[in-house]
Amino acid sequence: MAWFQKKHKKISRDGRRELPSDVFSKCGGCGEIVYRERLARNLGVCPDCGTHFRIDAPRYLEILTDPGSFEERDAEMASADPLGFVDLKVYGDRLDEARERTGRSEAVISGEARIEGIPVAIAVMDFAFIGGSMGSVVGEKIARAGRMALERELPLVVVSASGGARMMEGIFSLMQMAKTSAVLARMHERRLPYISVLTDPTTGGVTASYAMLGDINLAEPGALIGFAGPRVIGETIPQELPPGFQSAEFLEEHGMVDRVVDRRELKASIAQLLRHMHAGWRPQA
Repeated sequence: MAWFQKKHKKISRDGRRELPSDVFSKCGGCGEIVYRERLARNLGVCPDCGTHFRIDAPRYLEILTDPGSFEERDAEMASADPLGFVDLKVYGDRLDEARERTGRSEAVISGEARIEGIPVAIAVMDFAFIGGSMGSVVGEKIARAGRMALERELPLVVVSASGGARMMEGIFSLMQMAKTSAVLARMHERRLPYISVLTDPTTGGVTASYAMLGDINLAEPGALIGFAGPRVIGETIPQELPPGFQSAEFLEEHGMVDRVVDRRELKASIAQLLRHMHAGWRPQA
């Protein structure tokens, strides 16, 4: 028997060699092949063109919060199936699959942390969990993060990544838009800062509620942000939509987003805003 064995290279149908997905990633912006380790060191940003790859909620918490400062709240909360909803799958089965795949109970992680020493209430959505859709538990966890901010006089930071309201929960999902907005209105009355960070994608009922209600709305470069999709809008109003419609840069240009911030600068930008945005607020010691 030969002391070596030649392994066959994987070849795609068009004759090109397939790259191992656990080692390389292809950038959707410039098309370059990037080592995943290099990409991770660059916080999920393409080192060649600056395209922002999607990352999960734990990675955002790692990037934004001071090491060891995050304390999760309401981790045990999980959605039920109040409508007995069935489409291509039973909703309960979808939930079980999402929990097994992500290791999390829902599409948002919430708690308290510090950002450059500043204590905050924080919630980060995860698109990997049923498209980051907002169900009753997602809305409740966002609302509880806001209530904690009210009780402890903390600023609130929410990082959104969502396909919108979770259709499998019907009106139970849609009512979260009003619930979260009401909590944010109370924060505004109390003059407590709320910073909303919009990532790719932020759409539907999330955009129509807490994602766009920040005292400051930040967005990552190239993020898709909107309520309805371009096709639906184009058919409704019938007219041709402008280039770059619903991109973070387009929304910044038209006043819907305050600033587009590179992920590598996001933590420092949030901390700077929290220090200066409200003269009447002082962080707790």
